[in-house]
Amino acid sequence: MKDKITTFLISNLLIFSAIYNHSFTAKAQDARKDDTEIEKIWEKISPCFIPSEEYRDNYGNYRSPLKFYNSDPVETAADWKRRRNEILARWNEMMGKWPLFLKNQKMEIIETTPEDGFIKHRVKFNWLPGEPTEGYLLIPEGKGKKPAVVVVFYEPETAISEGKADRDFAYQLTKRGFVTLSIGTTETTNSKTYSLYYPDIQNSTIQPLSVLAYAAANAWYVLSKRPEVDRNRIGIMGHSYGGKWAMFASCLFDKYACAVWSDPGIVFDDSRPNVNYWEPWYLGYYNPPWSGTWRKTGSIDDAKGLYPKLLKDGYDLHELHALMAPRPFMVSGGSEDTPARWIPLNHAIAVNTLLGYKNRVAMDNRPDHSPTSESNEKAYLFFEYFLKYKKFRVSKY
Repeated sequence: MKDKITTFLISNLLIFSAIYNHSFTAKAQDARKDDTEIEKIWEKISPCFIPSEEYRDNYGNYRSPLKFYNSDPVETAADWKRRRNEILARWNEMMGKWPLFLKNQKMEIIETTPEDGFIKHRVKFNWLPGEPTEGYLLIPEGKGKKPAVVVVFYEPETAISEGKADRDFAYQLTKRGFVTLSIGTTETTNSKTYSLYYPDIQNSTIQPLSVLAYAAANAWYVLSKRPEVDRNRIGIMGHSYGGKWAMFASCLFDKYACAVWSDPGIVFDDSRPNVNYWEPWYLGYYNPPWSGTWRKTGSIDDAKGLYPKLLKDGYDLHELHALMAPRPFMVSGGSEDTPARWIPLNHAIAVNTLLGYKNRVAMDNRPDHSPTSESNEKAYLFFEYFLKYKKFRVSKY
């Protein structure tokens, strides 16, 4: 009897050992595969993290984020934490305070369509208090929690491959294994008032671009509740109008793990008609009716709302970029964000350097405003590197 028990125990031990070894070997092989993939991706995107020689260590005339508004220097990580709070508080004071986040809502599924390799849901949720929106949730096949990306634009259809070429960011990212949520301002795009307004367009107490950022924050909360999504690995992306939206959302709301901003005009530039932060649907809000919109330049004498005050008082958007640190971001630059934008971006690099981080600020450049398959590939690889393989998590900092 004793021999039988011994034989039984040995047999089970051998079986357990074989299963464990197989599992360990499989995990090791997966790890090696991931390491190989990471190396391949990094080889393709690493040049994007190196400022061109012409602009390296050139900080221009931008006010340093590493100085408090009273000019005291920021010398430690603890200093930066206080300085970061100061920047965020100042900009929120100037642009208008957000309402409470809509944390406890669930996404409503309106319609479901099986697609090749993923499921497409038409969804509904509140992005402002009392104001619902509809968008598209794309979920790739496969078990387990996945990284996710929120895509923002004039309307949600373009990003799911129902619009202009090379703007189908949500569709392409879903084919690469990301859950994506595509949202857009369809109603105000159709009325040509664009943006979002709170509490309403007649009396908005918040600059519209900041309202868009708040809406994206609520999109993060509702997306993070999905069982397929790893809430610590959610990024955001947008082009042009959507690029401005994604930039303000990721800078002002620190739960976004990383971001890609496609040619939004990352700093104020009165000479560029597409870098039109002076418009009333961005940072130049005033009570309608509006006049003189779609101006070709942002002459401070003609501007209204908050925008001219920002310029007069020396504020610029590089201060918001600094709020990303150490979260990674990529500028997918075109005609509005040329290599010269490394000058303001160097300030974000300096903040990351103070915090002990490298390779957190990237820029890719193309000649024209419109995205291309090549520029999009860099953006998708950026998300794969930081959200899929490196698993850069917000909780790490």
